[in-house]
Amino acid sequence: MSPRLWWWLVLFSALVLGVPQAMAQRPPETHPTDEHRDIVMSWDRSAMPGDIVLMPPRTLLAYDHVDLGKRYGELHLTCVSDSSAERGRCPVEGIRDPDLGLRNIALTFVEKRSQMRMDLNVRGGLERALTNRACMGDFWQLGIMAPWSTHVTGCPGANAAGIGAQLALEIPETRKLVAGIWSATLELRANTPDARNLATYTYRFELTITDYDAVSIYLPEFQEATPTVGLNLSYDPIARTVGGRAHLDMCLYDGLGSQSEYLGVTVRDSGTRPPGPTGYSVWHTDGAGGDSQRMDYTVTLDHNGARIPLRNGVEEQLRNIDTARLRLVMLPGMSQPVFCVPTPLTLDTPRVPIDGKRSGAYQGDLKVELRLPTSRP
Repeated sequence: MSPRLWWWLVLFSALVLGVPQAMAQRPPETHPTDEHRDIVMSWDRSAMPGDIVLMPPRTLLAYDHVDLGKRYGELHLTCVSDSSAERGRCPVEGIRDPDLGLRNIALTFVEKRSQMRMDLNVRGGLERALTNRACMGDFWQLGIMAPWSTHVTGCPGANAAGIGAQLALEIPETRKLVAGIWSATLELRANTPDARNLATYTYRFELTITDYDAVSIYLPEFQEATPTVGLNLSYDPIARTVGGRAHLDMCLYDGLGSQSEYLGVTVRDSGTRPPGPTGYSVWHTDGAGGDSQRMDYTVTLDHNGARIPLRNGVEEQLRNIDTARLRLVMLPGMSQPVFCVPTPLTLDTPRVPIDGKRSGAYQGDLKVELRLPTSRP
């Protein structure tokens, strides 16, 4: 036999013998132990993280193949409530559930600023660990069952001696959270048919989510970004004057859950001709100049009950955003409602003698800009 062939046969034999041995490694003796973990994460919705894994598959919670009287093979996880999702909603008692597959545990997340509530599903399941590898050469019984299942189906010659669990908050669920700081607490208890609360598993979430791609100046009355807004002018036949007042509903979304240090708002008269003394003007549409061809107006912003005059081209920093009133809206292109800061505008046109103005249509351009602080979470 050639040396090359001999070495090949030795390697082949080692591989054949080694694979089953690796697959059939006995789980170590393990007893239920409390776990308390804080999950603190930050991300922008444009770059979502992967699944938030609380327990990887086959996380060993209990195993004792010598003392089967502990009944670790029937250990299961339950919630503290089967009606409220505040700390996780699922059965509070073990159930002899033979069906295979991961199950949902509803968990309530609360947004810090708005107190918006959202129930997400944590996916979980358990697998039985056996006393030996009689089950297809492995120490693990095939199939994932509900976390609260007490159902046991051993293999001939092998008994259930422990469990491995898995828990994860998956991407389809975290996508449901809009910008803000979301918190939740999940609490699960480990039980056997003979003993309750052998261990408690507590997971506290604090998820800071931003959505900078969705920063918006939202005009609820209009669907387009460049709407046509009338000044609502009226004629007083007794005083022979013309003037008026128009209101423009506006709401600012900062992509931070309305928790910015401030919102910088700038309003500009972006017309081709310089405005009049009030800072903002509309002009007769025939293109002529002069005072008789121009109507002047002012712009005022309402922020949390305070009326703020806006000067043309000068940024006004709106403070106390974290305590300002909020409005729940559905922004264009979004699938979940968000809270924005109401900042309605008032366009006032002072009354002037009608005889000094040319009759006809007037037009101007007004531009609103929103700036966020450079320092962000």
